[in-house]
Amino acid sequence: MIEYDLELDRAIDEINKTQAKNVLVRLPDGLKNKATEIVSFLEEKTKANIFIWLGSCWGACDYPEIKEIDLLIQFGHAAPTILKPIPG
Repeated sequence: MIEYDLELDRAIDEINKTQAKNVLVRLPDGLKNKATEIVSFLEEKTKANIFIWLGSCWGACDYPEIKEIDLLIQFGHAAPTILKPIPG
């Protein structure tokens, strides 16, 4: 299916654990060509409606606030970091 380890099993676990009905998936531009495969796989393994964000995705701090979405799953190139204030 997909050549990358996108941890889709982890996504499935989170969707099922939270009982999310509407899930928004955000992908970097390089993975958007796999969007339909990802949607099909996640819908097959969960009861959720999966939507793909087709707009820009600039990172973890750039997320849409959509009331109808129960869960946002964002794929990126690196693990998210914890932001800390700069002392000074």
